[in-house]
Amino acid sequence: MLRDLYTVDILTLTFIGCLIIVALSKTLFTKRFNEFILLLFNSRHTNLYIKEQRFFDLFEGLLFLNFILNLGLLLHTYLNEQSLNRLPQVDVFKYALLIGLFLILKVLFERLLSSVLDIEPIIDKYIFEKTSFQNFVGLVLLPINALLIYTLTPNQTLLITLLAILLALQFFGLFLFIKNNLNVFRKSLFYFILYLCTLEIAPYVVLYKIITTNWV
Repeated sequence: MLRDLYTVDILTLTFIGCLIIVALSKTLFTKRFNEFILLLFNSRHTNLYIKEQRFFDLFEGLLFLNFILNLGLLLHTYLNEQSLNRLPQVDVFKYALLIGLFLILKVLFERLLSSVLDIEPIIDKYIFEKTSFQNFVGLVLLPINALLIYTLTPNQTLLITLLAILLALQFFGLFLFIKNNLNVFRKSLFYFILYLCTLEIAPYVVLYKIITTNWV
C-alpha cells in the first residue's frame, strides 16, 4: 500500500533525473554498462578499463552524478527522519553538491599524496575500483530510494540497516582490491594503511558532522 505522501515534486524529479542518467549511460556505453553491473562477481570491468581511465570519463561521470543524487536522496530521507520538522526537499541538491565536491577534492588530494609517497600505480588502481564501487552503489540506491519515497515509511532502524548494507558493499570492494593486489602491498603496505586511516575514515566523519550540524 502506498504511504501517504506530502509534496514529492522535487524528490520525484530528482529520481526521474537519476533514471534518465542511468538510461543514458546504458545507451551510450552499452557494452561497458553490461560489464559494469557484474562488478560484484568478476573483475572484467576493472581489467578492461583501468588502463583507459582519464581525468574525466563520461561513463564514470554520468554514474557519479547518479550516485551523488541518490545519496542526497537517501541522506535527506535519513535526516528528515531524525529532524523534528520536515526538511526542505531542495536540500537534496545541497547534500548532493557537498558530497560531490567532497569526493572530487578528496580524489585530487589522494593523487597528490600518492605522488608524494611514491605509490601512484597502486593508488590509481584503488581510486578506479573505489569509484566503480561507489557508482555501483548508486545503481543499488535507485530501487531503495523508490521504496523509501513512495512505499515504505522510513524509520531509524530501516535507514541504519540500509546504510550498513551500502557500507558493506564499499568494504567488499576494498576487500576485493586488497585480495587481488597482495603482491603489490608487500612493497607499500605501511603507506597504504596510513592512506586508509587518514583519507578513508576521518574525512567521512567530518562530512557527516558538517551536514548534520548545518542542515538539520
